[in-house]
Amino acid sequence: MDLSFLKRDTIEAAKALLGMEIITTIDGVVTSGYITETEAYLGVHDKAAHTYQGKRTKKNEMMYRDFGGIYVYTMHGHHCMNFITKDAQTPEGVLIRAIEPHIGICEMEQRRGRSTDLSNGPGKLTQCLGVKRDLHNGKRLNEDAIQLQLGKVPKAIISSKRIGIDNKEEAVDYLYRFTVAGNPFVSKDKVIIDENNGWA
Repeated sequence: MDLSFLKRDTIEAAKALLGMEIITTIDGVVTSGYITETEAYLGVHDKAAHTYQGKRTKKNEMMYRDFGGIYVYTMHGHHCMNFITKDAQTPEGVLIRAIEPHIGICEMEQRRGRSTDLSNGPGKLTQCLGVKRDLHNGKRLNEDAIQLQLGKVPKAIISSKRIGIDNKEEAVDYLYRFTVAGNPFVSKDKVIIDENNGWA
């Protein structure tokens, strides 16, 4: 699919990613899910971003690439997956926070060791999909094991504060988190479930 939407505006990209399907092929096993929750991180001007004020380290080097790159980092032992937006001079990206499982649910349950709360968090979804920092950091969408394609369309999108950035001063209040209204596969929120999980 055409990934050029990622280079235009990071906030709009975070919204546009909702409903798209992430498909992974790991050791011949295919799993996938529809994106239900994202967070935008606006680089050098965003105190919650890994690249705030142009910070550049071995850990975040992949943020300084063109749109369509994949940045995977670890936090508290969990892998978190981001899609790079904009260009190499504008280190911005979108954290994929949750997915609605689609293909390979049995495999996801085995990877997670459970059958509930499979993918409603950034570390949970990467475990479901088999995404790991040492294998996938720096790869590009649709060129290797991680594919992105059109999937479903949200009826409505909710904007809210990002999660887990309580010490980032004014950035705490930015409404840069986006969820599919009525979808139960999101982190933290108490959701009134839509009859079609919020899809049009």
